[in-house]
Amino acid sequence: MLKHWPNNEKPREKLLNQGAASLSDAELLAIFLRTGVKGCNVVELSRQLISNFGSISGIYQASLTDFCEQKGLGTAKYVQLQACLEMSKRHLSEQLKPGHALTSSQATKNYLISELRNEVREVFAVLFLNNQHEVITFERLFYGTINAAAVYPRVVLEQALKHKAAAVILSHNHPSGIAQSSTADREITHTLEKALNLIDIRVLDHIIVAGHQCYSFAERGELLN
Repeated sequence: MLKHWPNNEKPREKLLNQGAASLSDAELLAIFLRTGVKGCNVVELSRQLISNFGSISGIYQASLTDFCEQKGLGTAKYVQLQACLEMSKRHLSEQLKPGHALTSSQATKNYLISELRNEVREVFAVLFLNNQHEVITFERLFYGTINAAAVYPRVVLEQALKHKAAAVILSHNHPSGIAQSSTADREITHTLEKALNLIDIRVLDHIIVAGHQCYSFAERGELLN
């Protein structure tokens, strides 16, 4: 039983002593679930659920029917989990709401992850910024298949001019979960850089979201400027 575990191994005590980042996905889910079921403590139950759904993200994306079919889960837990997900998204979006300056690359990544990680097809989006690198708006501009999105530079330029942007951060997701840039990713990034540079708008980064991971063109030195 979980109550007989050493305190430094119990999820709640571990979070209090070492911080939330020290917990595994199963341990975090165990804190949310609170109790296990007969013959299965809450951590073991959490591991089973993650295995059944494939990941924490898989649990978040599950339909009400699929969620409630799992042992130890029901409508109340489904509602609680969806509420937690929405609160997390709103918390992250508040950090990048219009008028807020981008002071942390990690906050930007976290926001983009929250927006794009659950998309089942590729989505190309842009954060439009002013001269002080304050957020003007975030827009999804192109939608593709699970493998590719058709990106039209003219549309990006039109939206940048419409919002009177001075800089942009490009972003798209890889539903495959692979946090790497492809040849096509690099080509469209450089095409957009050149096009936007003609109207004095800088591309600060292109961030690829792959599940909980990000790939930053700026950090990898893959931008032209």
